[in-house]
Formats: sequence, structure tokens, C-alpha cells
Amino acid sequence: MADPKGFLTTDRALPKRRPVDVRIKDWKEVYEEQAFPDLQKQAGRCMDCGIPFCHSGCPLGNLIPEWNDLIWRGDKNEAIDRLHATNNFPEFTGRLCPAPCETACVVAINKTAVTIKQIELRTIEEAFKDGNVEPLIADRLTGKTVAVIGSGPAGLAAAQQLTRAGHTVAVYDRADKIGGLLRYGIPEFKMEKAILDRRLDQMTKEGTRFRPGVNVGVELTGSQLRTKYDAIVLAIGATQWRDINVPGRDLKGVYQAMEFLPWGNRQGLGEVETPEINVAGKHVVILGGGDTGADCLGTSVPKAQQVSRNLRSCRGQLRNAQPVNLGQRIQ
Repeated sequence: MADPKGFLTTDRALPKRRPVDVRIKDWKEVYEEQAFPDLQKQAGRCMDCGIPFCHSGCPLGNLIPEWNDLIWRGDKNEAIDRLHATNNFPEFTGRLCPAPCETACVVAINKTAVTIKQIELRTIEEAFKDGNVEPLIADRLTGKTVAVIGSGPAGLAAAQQLTRAGHTVAVYDRADKIGGLLRYGIPEFKMEKAILDRRLDQMTKEGTRFRPGVNVGVELTGSQLRTKYDAIVLAIGATQWRDINVPGRDLKGVYQAMEFLPWGNRQGLGEVETPEINVAGKHVVILGGGDTGADCLGTSVPKAQQVSRNLRSCRGQLRNAQPVNLGQRIQ
């Protein structure tokens, strides 16, 4: 295990946030980098439990106690190998995952949980910094071709695994850039897009081919794909949101999060000056207090006049008889 007394002698500590008055002026990530010696101390809090419930808490089945121990010992190379054994993109999950592993952490029974998510993130970032994330090119090609429809995290992970197995893989996306939810759903302040581009560069060198700007089902039919490829992977659905059937839902200015967030990202990336859904100077009401609601909040704050959030349930109606622009207060 890591430090046998680590969970007794070391308190949980997360990286510092950039000052609010600074970070609302840009789209950069909120947290500062945590020093590696501090990270090692945090990894030393892991008890290497007889039954590591963090394994079952993690949807990927990450080998958490193993790479915690390796980071505590300073073995970065082996740590990233153990992390990549179950996770194609720890730089994504280390920033974006809600960390159910920490909820499942045994230390959390009577103390604060191990900072598993932050250790995961710094492990992969240290690997990139040290040049230990290289393209893994297949020894031979199988001659089989695969089309992956959708370039979000699921599509990219499938494409990378299939490419490494020796298949010829093409990833299609209707957007003008690859990344799906990672590119046009996750705000820049949660994950800067250079992080995504860095991994796409690795995938390109491995042999994965990307086809942005192709609306499959419209410009390219299913039968055409079946003729061209041996197999097709469907990795779509992020914009198939759950709607609410209440009076006022059809009013002007009421938008789904995934209609709003892409424009915020495009503006943050400098792709547009004035987005089609523009909250500048407006009052914003966010229905829903979860992760996506927080994304909308962070996207709105630098521009909006006032933001109200955490209206978790909308069983009644949107009680405003007149059409409203996004942000005008729903009374």
C-alpha cells in the first residue's frame, strides 16, 4: 500500500482555484496546477483496502489503489501504464468525471475521501509533460474497415481501440470540428480544447482518420456506409435531450442546454464574435442544478446581467405570458 499512516497524518487537499475576479475575464480552466510532491502526499492517503470499493464506484473499473501507490512512490511511468490499462482518456475524466470513486472511497466512511480524481488528472498530465504518451501503432493491419459515427468521448474511445487493433477507422461528425460533446458541450473553463487537440493528434498518428462536417443520414446514407465499411459504430445522442411538457416551453428564449452551450464554446474559442444565442446583458434562469446547469452558469456569468440557478424541478409551468429572450426572468 501507499503510506500506511497517510490517511491519519495527511488531510485532504485540492489544488487552488484561480481568483474569481481573474477567471471570469477569460475562458481558461479554474484550477491551478498542483505540485507533484503535494500530489504524492495525497496519493499516500490511499489505504489499499482489502475490498477497494472505489473499483465498483468507477464506471471504467480503474485500478485506483495501484496507481495511487505508484504515484506515492514516484513511479510515474508505471502509474500511467496502469491508468491507461482501463482508461483511454484520463485527461478527460480527470477533469470532467463527477468522481463516484471518491464517494465509494473507504476513507470517506469517517474522514474525507482520497483525492482520486485529482491524482488521476495529474498522473496523465505528468505523463504528457514527460513525453510518456506516445502513439501506439498496430503491428499489422487486419484489412477491416470501421466507420464510427459521432466524435464524442465514446466515439473517440471506440475509434482508438479499434485502430490499435489494426482496423482502418474513420470517425464521422456533422460538426465542423472533431470532439462532439468535448468540443461543443463541455465549456472551455472545464477543459481547454488544447487538451482535446493533443489527444486527437496522437490518434491521427496512430492511424485514425477523421471526417468532420459530414452529416451522416443526410449527406451520407446508412446503405452507403454499409457498402463502404465492414462495420459501423453508432456513438451519438448527446443532443437528444429530455424535454419537459409544460405551458410556455415553446416560448421564444427558452432553450435546451445543448442548444446554448455550443455557442458559448464557439465564442470562447474565438470562432464567433456574437453567438446566435446571446445572453449579454440579459437575466438568465437555469432550470436544473446539476453538472450541465453548472456549465450553463459558468458560460453565462461573464456576459449576463443576472443569473439564477438550481431550479431543480419544473412541474408547473413557465409562467410568463409574453415571449422572452434567453435570460429574461421567468417569474
